[in-house]
Amino acid sequence: MKSATGLTGSGSRDWFIQRISAVVLAVYTVVIFGWILFHGGFSYEQWSGFMMTLPMKILSLLAILSLAAHAWIGMWQVFTDYVTTRQMGPSASGLRLVLTSAVIIAVFVFAIWGIQIFWAN
Repeated sequence: MKSATGLTGSGSRDWFIQRISAVVLAVYTVVIFGWILFHGGFSYEQWSGFMMTLPMKILSLLAILSLAAHAWIGMWQVFTDYVTTRQMGPSASGLRLVLTSAVIIAVFVFAIWGIQIFWAN
């Protein structure tokens, strides 16, 4: 029997990672919007100073990794649910491989770029 795997090889682990990553992204969003709300009319220097503090760099790293995992698991599920031979014929396997490869490359590039933005200086 062929094993269908997402990020971890287990549907329940993928489900758990997706929920944890959603919580991390929600916390990050609330922190960012909260700072903007309480610092109206801020300058680039204030924004940069806030974003480059160690707690925000760590939270941003967690958000980048969470978004990468969340996107990969979500897109893998969409491809396995909707890009099937039953719906698209024999070409579905090749299309799914191309789409999955594109998502893997995009998520990897996004994660490396995001990490570099916060930790390169």
